[in-house]
Amino acid sequence: MSTSQQPDPRDRPARLTVGVVGAGRVGPALAASLQLAGHRPVAVSGVSDASRRRAAEMLPDVPLVPPAEVLQRADLVLLTVPDDTLPGLVEGLAETGAVRPGQLLVHTSGRYGAKVLDPALRAGALPLALHPAMTFTGTPVDVQRLAGCSFGVTAPEELRMAAEALVIEMGGEPEWIAEERRPLYHAALALGANHLVTLVAQSMELLREAGVTAPDRMLGPLLGAALDNALRSGDAALTGPVARGDAGTVAAHVSELRKYSPQTVAGYLAMARATADRALAHGLLKPELAEDLLGVLANGIHGTGGTHGTDGTPGTDGTEGDAG
Repeated sequence: MSTSQQPDPRDRPARLTVGVVGAGRVGPALAASLQLAGHRPVAVSGVSDASRRRAAEMLPDVPLVPPAEVLQRADLVLLTVPDDTLPGLVEGLAETGAVRPGQLLVHTSGRYGAKVLDPALRAGALPLALHPAMTFTGTPVDVQRLAGCSFGVTAPEELRMAAEALVIEMGGEPEWIAEERRPLYHAALALGANHLVTLVAQSMELLREAGVTAPDRMLGPLLGAALDNALRSGDAALTGPVARGDAGTVAAHVSELRKYSPQTVAGYLAMARATADRALAHGLLKPELAEDLLGVLANGIHGTGGTHGTDGTPGTDGTEGDAG
């Protein structure tokens, strides 16, 4: 017989019935995670065939019902719909009397705080904004990834502990975000995560064009190291031709991109300029090298791709080996 002390059931939060409005990639994963914590999913709504299949896979035996019926059945309702849909959905549910007093109403939008739920608050609901800072696949692997995931949490002060407790039950880490800072918080995440996907996809396409047969295998270690270095060291991790001031190499890049992938030129130039500015500000880019580099970038914007005293070919000073 085990002699380990068993947890006192009185120490656990009350178990809740859980409903999901919007069976996209996020809602079923959060409901499944809450189910692992002892809560009970009882209803889910979904419109598209993909949503219905996702709900059936992630929440088997949980009935698919209209949104109003989800609210009727559940103590805790997850509103996991697109940002632009959320305000109208909340207003509609409140106006039709679907919201019940004392009901926990949780949305997962990064853009909005708790105020978007004000119509439901006036109807007696308890509003929480819990945004998981993670990309979702819409598969069971998402439930595992929630372990250690940060959540942007916004709620009335009196509900702060309840909001944070729900996040912890899902295995996440609550991070308090003030109501007025939610758009900035969300912009920061989009800049880092959404744009990263675009950059990686473009890089893989260019590597294929260059003849690389397995661009994912080539980029994996490089990007993993770059991400780790950036998270550890910030701007001190900057490397590559822009941070070094290799104007000729950058000019060659712009020339090749115009030839093989003109749709990527604007993004390359914008990121190179942002990198140059940060490298200059942190003393990584020497001012005497910055003038030629910034000239290349300015010419690139206007479509000339010219250089200052170079032939547009990569340099031969031995710095080319820095893959960053």
